[in-house]
Amino acid sequence: MAGTGTVRMLLERKDSGIWSISSNATVFDAIQLMADKNVGALPVVDNSRLVGIISERDYARKVILKGRFSKDTAVRDIMTQEVLTATPSDSITKCIRVMTEKRVRHLPVLEGTRMIGIVSIGDVLRWFFRPEPEQ
Repeated sequence: MAGTGTVRMLLERKDSGIWSISSNATVFDAIQLMADKNVGALPVVDNSRLVGIISERDYARKVILKGRFSKDTAVRDIMTQEVLTATPSDSITKCIRVMTEKRVRHLPVLEGTRMIGIVSIGDVLRWFFRPEPEQ
């Protein structure tokens, strides 16, 4: 198993795409974008500012189980507003601890107020179980 590192190191090895959605978009649009990009959550960004996060879990619990319709529900109505975040200098070990303790699967990464990426539980597991470099 590979050793620890920083969020910046993880992001450098990861695909560079960052997808987000507006709080005014419909939940249907958010789910469609998640499916198209094969991601489980989207940061919600308004006026270049992180205002929330929407996940497949939010969709299941706040739309499907409540009998709501995704095309009639705005992202702002179901997004998680108190977003836990990481910084590029955070250790990957810290991220896994936060994810485990707070029961979240995604951490947007902020450099100041600018979002530079997102780290998922899958990204962290791939980091820890990546092949060791040849010596």
